[in-house]
Amino acid sequence: MDRLQAMRVFVTVVDLGSQSAAADHLDLSRPVVSRYLAELEDWVGARLMHRTTRKLSLTAAGSETLPRCRQMLELSCDMQAAVSEPDDAPRGLVRLSVSTSFGQAQLAEAMAEYVKRYPLVSIDLQMLDRTVNLVDERIDLAIRTSNDLDPNLIARHLTVCRSVICASPGYLLQHPQPRRVEELAGHNCLTHSYFGKSLWHFEENGEPVSVPVHGNISANEASTLLRVTLAGAGVAMLPTYQAGDYIRSGQLIRLLPQAEPRQMNMYAVYASRKHMPQALRSLLDFLVVRFPPEPQWDAGL
Repeated sequence: MDRLQAMRVFVTVVDLGSQSAAADHLDLSRPVVSRYLAELEDWVGARLMHRTTRKLSLTAAGSETLPRCRQMLELSCDMQAAVSEPDDAPRGLVRLSVSTSFGQAQLAEAMAEYVKRYPLVSIDLQMLDRTVNLVDERIDLAIRTSNDLDPNLIARHLTVCRSVICASPGYLLQHPQPRRVEELAGHNCLTHSYFGKSLWHFEENGEPVSVPVHGNISANEASTLLRVTLAGAGVAMLPTYQAGDYIRSGQLIRLLPQAEPRQMNMYAVYASRKHMPQALRSLLDFLVVRFPPEPQWDAGL
């Protein structure tokens, strides 16, 4: 728990009289404000406020805690002012969560370039193929691929994530190349455990089409699917940020180009705009430039 931020939330709720007003003032979501208050109460070991539908009132423990929280926040501001330097270069640690496949295929190289540009910043890359809780897991920034983001988070659009149907030349020597999406039913389709496990979605001639698929290998992250596809195990739906170079080199063959798999959006998401460290702000700006709306990895596909 960020105890200073929890204290700041508590003081703001008291000053403004409601959690919703504090959430708007601090540019946080209502659930995040509630979580900070609950965690502060757990840390203090006492209930700080009586919550009703009409008003908030301090408990005895809350009345004792409030002035101490104000004092801690004032000391924090004094300390920042005392040690601040004229050099405003971004510095500090940024914890960044990203899927394994995008992290390996695109983000690792991008982060190497970023820290060369900003050597006082340290990046802690968390390669996780699940949705992380930014507050509970102390993640500053997460890169997510979705068309249905959590409305409680702040998101900055980066780019698009397109996918392709592909197979290795070796697999296609032994199996007829599909000409229509319905023919995928006759192929060994390598699937993602969480996305399109048994149904692949396309747009063909402007119309949505869904095709049942099955196969003998599934995996919970795309990097493994890429490896088994290169090894000739079957047909896979892979993101272009990962498969593009292999298609351009001929190691994979793109199938069914007339059928476009469902396109997703990629976002950088974070919990709050308030008190954003300069390192995080600079990283966001860097990612927006690095990953434009029409990504370079789609060139020539």
